[in-house]
Amino acid sequence: MRLPAIVAAALLMPALCAAQDGAEHVPLQADASASGWAFAATGYYYALDDQGDYFSVVATADRDALHLEARYNYEALDSGSLFVGWTFAGGEALSWEITPIIGAVMGSKHGIAPGFEASAAYGRVDFYIEAEYVSDLDVRDDSFTYAWSELGVAPLAWLRFGLVGQRSRVHESDRDIQRGGFAQLTSGRFTLGAYVFNPDDSDDRFAIISLGASF
Repeated sequence: MRLPAIVAAALLMPALCAAQDGAEHVPLQADASASGWAFAATGYYYALDDQGDYFSVVATADRDALHLEARYNYEALDSGSLFVGWTFAGGEALSWEITPIIGAVMGSKHGIAPGFEASAAYGRVDFYIEAEYVSDLDVRDDSFTYAWSELGVAPLAWLRFGLVGQRSRVHESDRDIQRGGFAQLTSGRFTLGAYVFNPDDSDDRFAIISLGASF
């Protein structure tokens, strides 16, 4: 499927759902259940012209300040990772959260990955960033810093869009930092998003489609 068709489908499908009830990378936050745990999971489909398409998955579990996270095809293809962290939050008009994390990467890459996830919101505007340093235990020179950031605005309860940037080793590119735009549409506990990176470069343009759920 070509890039325009993928993006169009991603934006149309959730709009139909949102019209019914007015309703990674700001991660989904579920309300805590009776057990005190909140869970969320998001799948990402990478549509690439210059290399094979692939899926990535991120799942989280939170209880009070404790944060647990599992990822697949995130730091590297055919690799999984497990993280534990502790969340600090505050603010009123300007609310913020920061979660220092540390994890282990297993599979095609073996390493230790300290990092953090942070967000801030003021009115309808928000900023989110996650970053980590992957220390490769097999080949020291293959260690790298990964980052994903979003600057978003939510004019409606079911709509959020803005700018996105990432630094990644999974997507092969001459650019050190990928940048572009995104849009998310939410219906109930589900969020569908479309990200387009390097829209001004036909040789390095690619898209990500995400589907997330909180429970």
